[in-house]
Amino acid sequence: MIEHLSHFHFLRPEWLLLVLAMPALELLLRREQRSDDPFKGIIAPHLLENLRLDRSSRRWLTPANLALALAALSIVIAAGPTWRQQPSPLAADAAPLVLVVDLSASMDATDVQPSRLERAKQKITDLLAAVPDKQAGLIGFAGSAHTVLPLSPDHAILNSYLASLDTGMMPREGKFPEYALPEIERMLGDGQRAANILLLTDGAGSDSAAAMAAWFSTRQHRLLVYGFGDTDPARSDAPLARDQLQSLASSVGGDYFDATIDDRDIRAINRALRVEFLIVDSAALPWLDAGYVLVFPAMLLSLLWFRRGWTRLWSVMLLPFLLVVSPEQVVQAQEADESHAAQPSLLERGGDAFVGLWLTPDQYGWVLLELGYYDKAARVFDDPMWQATARYYREDFAESASLFTRRDSEAALFNEANARAHGRDYTGALSRYDELLARNPEYPGARQNRDRMQTIIEELSQMAESPQGEQNKPSSGGGGSGDGGGELTEDERKRLQLTADDVLASPETAEMWMKAVQQDPSRFLRTKFSIQLNERGVQDP
Repeated sequence: MIEHLSHFHFLRPEWLLLVLAMPALELLLRREQRSDDPFKGIIAPHLLENLRLDRSSRRWLTPANLALALAALSIVIAAGPTWRQQPSPLAADAAPLVLVVDLSASMDATDVQPSRLERAKQKITDLLAAVPDKQAGLIGFAGSAHTVLPLSPDHAILNSYLASLDTGMMPREGKFPEYALPEIERMLGDGQRAANILLLTDGAGSDSAAAMAAWFSTRQHRLLVYGFGDTDPARSDAPLARDQLQSLASSVGGDYFDATIDDRDIRAINRALRVEFLIVDSAALPWLDAGYVLVFPAMLLSLLWFRRGWTRLWSVMLLPFLLVVSPEQVVQAQEADESHAAQPSLLERGGDAFVGLWLTPDQYGWVLLELGYYDKAARVFDDPMWQATARYYREDFAESASLFTRRDSEAALFNEANARAHGRDYTGALSRYDELLARNPEYPGARQNRDRMQTIIEELSQMAESPQGEQNKPSSGGGGSGDGGGELTEDERKRLQLTADDVLASPETAEMWMKAVQQDPSRFLRTKFSIQLNERGVQDP
């Protein structure tokens, strides 16, 4: 309880300032009550003073005192008392998965199609898809062991490195999974919880079982051995050492699994993985408003309003509840952009609520627009055209053009073209002007603006031409033929408007781009493993 009290605070402490006004308000109301004495003027004051029984001075349970209690309770509710955060609905799997892949020469055997290594990589991809929330790391081993990728929740990156693995990248021949233990230790770190170690191989060294049993005996990690290959020597030059791997798994209290042609092995491994869910606790979690509990006693006290003499304070009791009404309930247009807008101050919220009682959102937005508050006007307006206008004045031209498309009219088309022009979307503006002129060739200003866009596009096209990039020139003819006066074709207009997203939207173009800027990770890994072997030897000291 003491720990909770140490976190006690108010979410809206500004409401507590109303407590300062309560004594003055009550004193004023009591004075008015005495001034409205029905016997005043009928009985002489000196007689009335001795005839009246001042019972209220001897009793504390009076309408006036309870009214003050209700007012104080209402203010506390409005201030939002709290001492604990809301519980997190999220949980994270804290048991990571370390993939230890055999990259020795025997993994190239084709008794498992297309090969043992390729099948292992396919199975890893399937397993990662089955555990999308689990952190995973990748280690390759043969005569030495090296970290391919540290623990990461991004399985897409891991799959990309996994695809580049091959047996030729290892700097030393051999099959010693125990050499991966220092890499696992380094990957997990000191503060990690128990992890899952998945060993994908077709055999192990003669001393591997003893070394791994000694290492796992002092740790809580879980070992899962995943065997690939055929055990029949007649069908394989390097048969799967199943008995050896099963013995290795049992020596550390782990499990052994055979690779299957279906997904039974993946489902079995998924069930065997250690799972430790931790509640995600963050200081960013919202605080739990405990003031709602006090609403029920406040409602019971408010029932006394029906007693005689309580009407005088009823409007005062309603004041905190009226002011805490969200302005979004009064001005509904603010809901559309509330997540992007700054938190309004208490004074601004109160002003919005008051104005919303008298003006519609469009009327209020027009007033804000005239006063120059374009951002708030855009959030207040209900009409998309008025929203577009406010965005236009705010120089948010892309959003303005998008909003103008919500009405099919010549004026909306003209305004959309203007917004695109100011947003430097010249080809889009030219297209909209052409569409408008096709509907109304005499629309005021459309022809002049269209010609201006054409001139800008031609100048940009000339600037793009250079001796080093003949392929960037417009199509043959350039604009010297016909009556277009250098007018660009529709394809050329679109070409000027291409962005990185447009380029990568095409699978063929994206593939060419990726090949140009991203080298094969296998070459990088091969160099990295060789350097590590030269620097620290087979194992860390």
